[in-house]
Amino acid sequence: MNDLLTTREVQDLLKLDRTTVYRMLKEGRLTGVKVGQQWRFHRREVEALIQGASSAAADRPAPTIDPRTRSPLTPVPLPLHCVQAIQDVFADLARVGVITTTTDGAPLTQVSNGCRFCALVQATDAGRAACRASWRALAARSDRTPRIATCHAGLKYIHARIEIGEQPAAMLIAGQFRVDDAPLDTRRLAHDFGIDPGELDAALGEVTILDDRMRAQLGSWLQKVAHTFEEIGRERAAMIGRLRAISDLAVIDRSH
Repeated sequence: MNDLLTTREVQDLLKLDRTTVYRMLKEGRLTGVKVGQQWRFHRREVEALIQGASSAAADRPAPTIDPRTRSPLTPVPLPLHCVQAIQDVFADLARVGVITTTTDGAPLTQVSNGCRFCALVQATDAGRAACRASWRALAARSDRTPRIATCHAGLKYIHARIEIGEQPAAMLIAGQFRVDDAPLDTRRLAHDFGIDPGELDAALGEVTILDDRMRAQLGSWLQKVAHTFEEIGRERAAMIGRLRAISDLAVIDRSH
């Protein structure tokens, strides 16, 4: 028996359409592997869904998936497709790189408007780990006022917390910019992360330099976008609560 199922076979077994199967894949309720250009799914996992082995997990938010590694992250009550779209627009308008992460620095979205300098660093395992450590350090700050900080690579970034139900749920981080053209120690970075120093130097020259006015506006814009995400998260949590209440009523009705 083939242990890997095609999308069509999963549709037939779960009695779902293709869109729903891919949504379950994106939300982490199904895991799959790419074979060429096609997705394949583990038969045992699909059969576990059919048998109700995943019913306990159904009462919790589906895990968010790291867009690079597809590994589960801490669940957050945010519709990430909406977050990504808004984040993309904000990044283009502000002319900086933007990402939304968990409170421990794990990426929830893809980087919007990323610069080549950071792409070179983040293309390495060590570079990604260093970036995540920098993002995680932001969560330790107690103040809610966005303040510009310096990342491990010497560029600038700023963040705003996203709180839902008075609890920190995620962080919105705008970065990958400079405040002047002072030299950076690109040779050290190139050595630490195994990057060609000439290529890194050339990429540094392409990084956006924000003037005083733009830096002042960036903090204000960042907070407004973070508040928008908070409102979206609250609405989504309320909607899920209403749907669960309806589901509970249906279960009670069938039991009588």
